[in-house]
Amino acid sequence: MAVPYTEPWLFLNEYRGKVFNGQWPTLPEMYRIIASRHPERRCFTVFDPDRITLNYTESLKIIEAVARWLHSKGIRRGDRVAVTGKNGSEWAVAYLAILFAGGVVVPIDYMLKNEETDLLIKTAGARMLFVDEEKHDRYAQSPGGLEAVLSLKKGTGNYIYDLDGSPAQPEAGIEQAAEDDLAAILFTSGTMGNPKGVMLTHRNLVSDCYLAQGTPLLVEYTDVFYAILPIHHAYCMLAVFIETISQGGEIVFGRRMVTTQILKELKDGQVTMLLGVPMLFNKVLAGILRGLKAKGPVVYGIILFLMGVSGFIKKVFKKNPGKKMFGFVLKKASLNTIKICISGGGPLAPSIFKKYNQLGIDFVQGYGLTETSPIIALNPVEHYKETSVGREMPQVELKILNPDERGIGEVIVKGPMVMKGYYNMPEETAAAFTPDGYFKTGDLGYLDSEKYLYLTGRAKNVIVTEGGKNVFPEEIENEFQLFDEVEQILIHGYLANVKLKSEGIEALVYPNQEFKDEKGEIPSKEAMKLRIDKIITEVNQRLQPYQKITKTVILDKPMEMTTTKKIKRTGMAGE
Repeated sequence: MAVPYTEPWLFLNEYRGKVFNGQWPTLPEMYRIIASRHPERRCFTVFDPDRITLNYTESLKIIEAVARWLHSKGIRRGDRVAVTGKNGSEWAVAYLAILFAGGVVVPIDYMLKNEETDLLIKTAGARMLFVDEEKHDRYAQSPGGLEAVLSLKKGTGNYIYDLDGSPAQPEAGIEQAAEDDLAAILFTSGTMGNPKGVMLTHRNLVSDCYLAQGTPLLVEYTDVFYAILPIHHAYCMLAVFIETISQGGEIVFGRRMVTTQILKELKDGQVTMLLGVPMLFNKVLAGILRGLKAKGPVVYGIILFLMGVSGFIKKVFKKNPGKKMFGFVLKKASLNTIKICISGGGPLAPSIFKKYNQLGIDFVQGYGLTETSPIIALNPVEHYKETSVGREMPQVELKILNPDERGIGEVIVKGPMVMKGYYNMPEETAAAFTPDGYFKTGDLGYLDSEKYLYLTGRAKNVIVTEGGKNVFPEEIENEFQLFDEVEQILIHGYLANVKLKSEGIEALVYPNQEFKDEKGEIPSKEAMKLRIDKIITEVNQRLQPYQKITKTVILDKPMEMTTTKKIKRTGMAGE
């Protein structure tokens, strides 16, 4: 029997009619509420290299000052302001200050090329830009149509913390956005040509933030979240940034996706909530297992057996002995303060999910898209299912469109977190919804009797074999997540029979360049190819006959990835 939903947002009722009206507060209203409840609580922290922290009172003061400055320069309700840069307190202040000024945030991936950033700024009609030091001079010298270029780095240009509007223009003079007004325009991957901007309202983001906690996801004001994923991305923006400030927690901003630095910041920041992508969790777990294997086969075998016992007790009796049983392992990995790990942004192998839970970490995964703010399903800690991406959240309606004999079809969704539409794209917006108003995710999957969702792949990635079988690449790729030899793998179809237009299954593999064999040596290219071939054979034995890989290509260079560490499938051979 499923765990019942909770309603951790009920405390908002005491502020309804006083601080906000309607069902949900706007993001500025939410922030003011939390700042009044936890004024001295640490809010934004960065190790740069020494610890720098702002509490809620201090950050609110700066946010209001920047909002006044924006208003004094002509930013009004509904005006767009872009922000691009590395994770940090300044990025968070810029985001909130734009909203406090009544504006709309346009978060842009700081890894994009200048011409791509230019196109997004132009497409969104942004009037101003907050930018980090790496690109500041370029935009300060050639602002194009921008009215102001503002810096996210101290000592560079108009530094954000030095901005302050005139006291003669208090916050009361700013026309605030309403619940159903736009809060942000997020551009999805594939930015050149005709960029697709997802329009998310205050209602979308705030409702998604609180409803995710009703799964239940136990977020408390004492929690410390770690923001290592790019904060411009919907997943980190909502599930880390907005989720944290919805209850009064602290955000520790990570600067680089380097394992040693991440583990140090987890320890120094006493992080309790770690949200990441599968690649991050795969690398951390691989490091843990390498350390255990180094203790010898007997000790390693005993630990694996105990992990199995721990997982069984946790799953069946809802008790968590792993924290004590494997405390020494978690402490060494800087995970001993972690309360919950959440994986998103891509498929996670059930074996990874299972091992973290066996070690005593409450590890769950969720599902969503930029267009859904993004979370629409989460695994409850008390009743998780390792092969599922989660149960539909409160006020979410999930359905399967045109299911096949296995119950698999396109996942469609309704809920208060579903986007307003694509910016200035009425035809694309209409095509994204069913006639009765469900958003079409483009993902294939099925639901069980408890409304848990199981994904099989993206509709556009499906491989059709000679026997007419549908093969989902993501299901096969998941089988490789625990092999240290494999750094990247992409499964796709190639034209195996021109006449029948049927596809074979090809694996593109980029080996781990830092992998060492049993002798502690890096294998030669020939030896590594033999290891990869052996792994392919082992995985093929576990797959259905129609899923088997029939062609393997070993790559000399890594495949291009998004900033959330997903391989870009577009432009790959055979696609």
